[in-house]
Amino acid sequence: MGFKCGIVGLPNVGKSTLFNALTASKNAEAGNFPFCTIDPNIGVVDVIDERLDKLTLLSKSKKKIYTNITFVDIAGLVKGASKGEGLGNKFLSHIREVDAIVHLVRCFESVKITHVNEKIDPVQDLETIKTEIILADIEVIQKKLEKGKKKILKEEEKNILKEKLNILNNGKEIKISNAKEKSLLSGLGLLSIKPKIIVCNVDEKSLSKGNIFTEKIKENYPKEQIIFICADIEDQIMGLNKEEQESFMKEIGLDKTGLKKLIRAGYDLLNLDTFFTSGPEESRAWTVTKNTLAPKAASVIHTDFEKKFIKAEAVSCDDFIKYGSVEKCKENGKLRIEGKDYIVKDGDVLHFRINS
Repeated sequence: MGFKCGIVGLPNVGKSTLFNALTASKNAEAGNFPFCTIDPNIGVVDVIDERLDKLTLLSKSKKKIYTNITFVDIAGLVKGASKGEGLGNKFLSHIREVDAIVHLVRCFESVKITHVNEKIDPVQDLETIKTEIILADIEVIQKKLEKGKKKILKEEEKNILKEKLNILNNGKEIKISNAKEKSLLSGLGLLSIKPKIIVCNVDEKSLSKGNIFTEKIKENYPKEQIIFICADIEDQIMGLNKEEQESFMKEIGLDKTGLKKLIRAGYDLLNLDTFFTSGPEESRAWTVTKNTLAPKAASVIHTDFEKKFIKAEAVSCDDFIKYGSVEKCKENGKLRIEGKDYIVKDGDVLHFRINS
């Protein structure tokens, strides 16, 4: 399992079109009218990794299993959603369990596609979404404090919640500062603490260098992860076979699909690494956070493996591909035996020794 990503934005900014393109599906209805999406759309996408392709061939594996990303597309939000405007903000509950949030903003002009505010202003759009997320989190914390009157909360926990509530009431998003805050806040599904990626939905001519709208985004959000995607182009690309995709992308000067950009941005934002297991039965990619210790990485495969961990046989993916097998890596001094304090590296090919 890779990570879960929620797509939020105003109505008619291209969320459903992008979702359909990213997931190579037509599950999300896309139309030129607000609130086209009502129920959440969920799609799972494989994270294609050429390293795994090579390992599968070398190990002559019967199965190849990529890690994946889950995208959740929810109804568009409008100003005042927390007070019932549009379809309200209840749809935010569908993304409380995601690992990261994609803020999709419209950064192109078109007389054919209406804008809910009748003008293109991506900064204002982002502030609208931010405000609605803050208001939704205020409601969550207030309910937690109210329940705390009946079900005893520790004084320290109350103080943390009140401090965060004060920050939210001042129109600012909150952050987790320490382990105690993480323990208390993580289970509440607060949206303002989740890592965010701003995706600018641009027209084709603005894909490489952006435009006046994307410049405003970069100027106002200098510390945020920002990528440019043209949802319509992505939709066209996903409808082509591999050879046609390569030819089309070369023709328009596009080196990476929006999906690849988003995957890379997500892995960077969430500090994720990939390790592999490879053998005759299957070759598989696994996702862990950076600096994960070997026993914890083993638990991703099976929860019991963490307690039963003995050692890990480790080979870098590059060495495995170079020499062709674990046995050949061992002959050339590239196989390592690692203990419980080993930090798993991106691209490791691992075999865990566990107590039976």
